[in-house]
Amino acid sequence: MSLFYCDLWNEYSDMEVRKSQEIRAYDITPRCTYPRQRFIPEVKRNGFKGEYHNILPYDLFKGILSDSRAETLLKAGQHPMLRYYLHHSFNIGEYWASIKICIRNGYTISDGSVWRDTIELLRHFGRDTNSPKYVCPQDLKAEHDRLVAGRNRQRERERTEQQRQKAVEDEKQYLKAKGMFFGLVFSDSLICVKVIESVEEMIEEGRMMHHCVGGYHNRENSLILSATIDGRRIETVEVSLKTFEVVQCRGLCNENTEYHERIIDLVNRNAHQIRKRMTA
Repeated sequence: MSLFYCDLWNEYSDMEVRKSQEIRAYDITPRCTYPRQRFIPEVKRNGFKGEYHNILPYDLFKGILSDSRAETLLKAGQHPMLRYYLHHSFNIGEYWASIKICIRNGYTISDGSVWRDTIELLRHFGRDTNSPKYVCPQDLKAEHDRLVAGRNRQRERERTEQQRQKAVEDEKQYLKAKGMFFGLVFSDSLICVKVIESVEEMIEEGRMMHHCVGGYHNRENSLILSATIDGRRIETVEVSLKTFEVVQCRGLCNENTEYHERIIDLVNRNAHQIRKRMTA
């Protein structure tokens, strides 16, 4: 259960009712309170024939008496577009040429919001928005959904390419920062600990071990190593390049394994090799 409350009080202010363009709580149709109506000739001249088409009378009359495009939409029977235009007050001039194409071809825009979005998508893809082929789709929603899907695929390709370029740059930076440690391996009779030598390898380490080491390649003062037994990952080790001590050592899902202390001891006993690489 939820509660949505439209009215807000300004404490100690005078009591008055104010109109809100976004919240239509106080908008009522006069027909509901007084059904007898008379209209000035001008509203009839400008296309009003007694139907409001789900538009507030004030908005409709003000629109058709002060805006020639609203008048044209009403006379052309473009009621959904007129309703959308009067309620949202967008710059209809940017779409007027396409609207006139619809009117000339007897095409009724069934949903102003979806049609306007469709025109924006057509422009995005470089289509001719003065062609009935594009601006008068037989199934507006289906055409809109098709264009949205195309734009989403395009964005995904762009995102993938950006990610690829970032990965290339990350690899360059990682090589520059940690390349001096590549090839460094510590081992005893069972455990092998080696420096992770690429961002891709580090991401794979994090994925396989279910922890967050995948983003550690950016840590300036850390060296990340992988401890394995017969090629099987056991724990991931982070060593401080300031103290040359193990900062953390984590197994699958950040849990310690039975080899935890042995791995830490192995790395600490060989920390001088890390220091040596830095001063070489």
